Amino acid sequence: MAHPRMYDDSNPAIERLREICLALPEVFEKEAWGECTFRVTGGSMFAMTDNNHHSSGHVAVWVKAPAMVQEIVVGSDQKRFFVPPYMGKQGWVGVRIDYKVKWDQLAAILKDGYQMSAPKKSRTRASTSAAPKRAAKPPRRKKAPSRIRYET
Repeated sequence: MAHPRMYDDSNPAIERLREICLALPEVFEKEAWGECTFRVTGGSMFAMTDNNHHSSGHVAVWVKAPAMVQEIVVGSDQKRFFVPPYMGKQGWVGVRIDYKVKWDQLAAILKDGYQMSAPKKSRTRASTSAAPKRAAKPPRRKKAPSRIRYET
């Protein structure tokens, strides 16, 4: 039996979330469990909406997160961040998108989740051109061997 659709496409927060996720290389949206999920072609799911999922009482997104991020962000603001059911034990972080959203911060969290899910070639394309690039070191010149002089 299919799950009923839990989200409203006209919700501005869902629209903004979709815009951020779909701007990443090779990302596609797939409805699963009645929610929007965002996945990487050749990779895996990195984000899923939570529209009062199992009577949670909020609209949020669950995001795959690197080690320790869940503990840090949930500890910093328990009204905006939470440990999501099912995926929380794997380090995912829940981010409310119906309460004081900091979209730039959420975009960074989503990008981290994307990079954990994407194949290497996609991760390379997601690198921002705004990131400072290191100047290439000039090639080292080999020293010419010193000449040995014999005095007679």
